[in-house]
Amino acid sequence: MVYLYPSSYEVIVVGGGNAGIEAAAAAARMKVRTLLITHSLDNLGQQSCNPSIGGIGKSHLVKEIDALDGLMAHITDRAGIQFRILNASKGSAVRATRAQIDRRLYKYEMRKAVEQFEYLDLIEEAADGLIVRGETVEGVVLRSGIQIPAKAVVISAGTFLNGKIFIGQTTYSAGRSGEPSSIKLGICLSDLGLPKARLKTGTPARLDGRTIDFSRCLKQLGDSDPIPVFSYMGCAEEHPRQVPCWITATNKETHNIIAHNLDRSPLFSGAIEGIGPRYCPSIEDKIHRFSGKDSHHVFLEPEGLDTYEYYPNGISTSLPYDVQLNFIHSIVGLERAHLIRPGYAIEYDFYDPTQLKDTLESKNFNNLFLAGQVNGTTGYEEAGAQGLYAGINAALRVQGKEEFVLRRDQAYLGVMIDDLITKGVNEPYRMFTSRAEFRLSLREDNADQRLTEKGYKLGVVSEARWEAFNKKMELIDKEEERLKNTWINPGVLSKVSIDETLGQDISKEARLSDLLRRPEMNYSKIVTLKTSRDEQILQPPYLSREYGDILDNRFKYSGYVERQQEEVKKNLERLSTPIPVGFDYDEVKGLSFEICQKLKKIRPQTVGQALNISGVTPAAISILLVYLKRFENLNKEK
Repeated sequence: MVYLYPSSYEVIVVGGGNAGIEAAAAAARMKVRTLLITHSLDNLGQQSCNPSIGGIGKSHLVKEIDALDGLMAHITDRAGIQFRILNASKGSAVRATRAQIDRRLYKYEMRKAVEQFEYLDLIEEAADGLIVRGETVEGVVLRSGIQIPAKAVVISAGTFLNGKIFIGQTTYSAGRSGEPSSIKLGICLSDLGLPKARLKTGTPARLDGRTIDFSRCLKQLGDSDPIPVFSYMGCAEEHPRQVPCWITATNKETHNIIAHNLDRSPLFSGAIEGIGPRYCPSIEDKIHRFSGKDSHHVFLEPEGLDTYEYYPNGISTSLPYDVQLNFIHSIVGLERAHLIRPGYAIEYDFYDPTQLKDTLESKNFNNLFLAGQVNGTTGYEEAGAQGLYAGINAALRVQGKEEFVLRRDQAYLGVMIDDLITKGVNEPYRMFTSRAEFRLSLREDNADQRLTEKGYKLGVVSEARWEAFNKKMELIDKEEERLKNTWINPGVLSKVSIDETLGQDISKEARLSDLLRRPEMNYSKIVTLKTSRDEQILQPPYLSREYGDILDNRFKYSGYVERQQEEVKKNLERLSTPIPVGFDYDEVKGLSFEICQKLKKIRPQTVGQALNISGVTPAAISILLVYLKRFENLNKEK
């Protein structure tokens, strides 16, 4: 029996993980009536793998989510139990924030935040199919048989689509441990003809912290001066109690136990077909690939403040339970560790992202958007960013407004989307700073300067955030002008300022802004400069440390950023050239068969997207531009 839901929605989001939450929240902030469907409301925002947010490249995505008023950074500040700045000694373009989180608190705070949205409804149900009319998706069919109409649908089902768990030779269907997989929805998407394949990820065993000998492990503390925050609207006072992590390592005995049992691993027996993440391999894969290495770090990460459960980061595995027990007990500090639950691998369906537009809408079906691990990515941060992006574009589609597209020079989000839709994936995609050609411009500290105004114009950024952003920029702009207009002469500075701050006296009159461009100088040093009469060169008030760092980066990176912007301007017109939907690549003489086939398969929307396809050369682009011009002229004549 089929039942029609008594009311319809404008946007329906399937999946309550990071992608689904950000998608639903974004659409709701844009005042579009939205429904979020999830298997379990109690597990809304559940972090299935390691209890942490951020890291190299990933934190840039979190900052961009926050700049567009998303939830991840804000909730991390409320649930983070250890914060650290990675690459602190390096340039700010590659610095990254990482937070250990309390898993239960994160879920609690996330659900509380989601339930505040006026335009968002929640349903605890399974989505078994889609309502499709021709090439247009018009709603969702629930497991109970209820049909719910919608003007746009976002699929963000994570690892649940035909998910299968492996522990040694034991296998069973699940989306993650303890929850059912979405088999019928997977079948529905396959029946629509969406090209799919299988990927794999995994998780380690969970340990009882009361049975770990921490005295034999190395303590790893978070930053305390100052304690970082993730959200631009956040503050350290929001953080709960901060706790340490611990470090131990595998050894030769550990490696021998694993090596002698590789035949019992589903990774090596052929039971698992999907490719796992290269940058986060299982411990058995590490032992096999790096056989000459005698030791690998194991990071013991607390799951929360009110639990004794620990996550041993670095020993993800799908080996049988008895092997897991033996190799864990061979590790220093873990000799008596009790396994609360075993590690496992999970294999799941993903859909070829080259079949998506640059809005994450399907090229084959109107109003169908895909976001998160269903597009072949790995990680909470990549999923959340895609969800936000898809949710915004689904809402814009419903509102009949122009789509929201970010370029590679504008955001890491733009880099990720472009990589996915032009290059596709043959392993789980993970964000790194090295993927961005313009990373000097795409820093953690300026994500709000790049994106918040765009988000405000879209209606996805609140008035409160917009007002706070403008106040922040006003303070920084005023201080920038003050530094530019404050001059000092040789011989004026105190000996302490010369010896300890500048290193040497200035040889000619200089502005404070010029001094700040020196590699060894920063804003916190500038404000300490005094005259020989012990008077401050720069009078209070001063910027906070966070705002001072932003000002540092403005002056230090301004030359590089200007050159990058010039480069972008030169290429933008050419690379933005649209490729018509019906363009016939077979008519383009001079393209190799391989390039022609790739262009026909991926169907790039612009010349810039075509250039980013692996194997498509600049020479091929030059030929393509000539034929596109001919195509345009022919259409004008008609």
